[in-house]
Amino acid sequence: MDKDFTEKMKASLFGLKKEIIDTLIANNEDFRAIVEGLDPKDFADIASDDMDRKMLETIGSKDMKRLRLIDSAITRIEQGKYGMCIKCGKKIPRERLEAIPYALMCIECQSADERRNR
Repeated sequence: MDKDFTEKMKASLFGLKKEIIDTLIANNEDFRAIVEGLDPKDFADIASDDMDRKMLETIGSKDMKRLRLIDSAITRIEQGKYGMCIKCGKKIPRERLEAIPYALMCIECQSADERRNR
């Protein structure tokens, strides 16, 4: 990978990281508001509050996974290993990295991995 492209991807990764952190903070504040707002209610309201909490937890866990992938990609850039498939070692196409800057695998390895996990 050329230096200009990796610097562009690094900036993109830091931008994604900031967006996720901002989202997690906003969701955490929402979660706190839901918990603090709980008082004795009827069963329908309690179920609705429970669904809100579970939705926030799910969003948070997905964002946390993406955050780890982004941090890993930034580390690979710093180590000079960015853009290489972790399975087969081939170059990941630029188009794929532009679409998913934190991609770990080339399309072929990712597809094979997804087929195995079904």
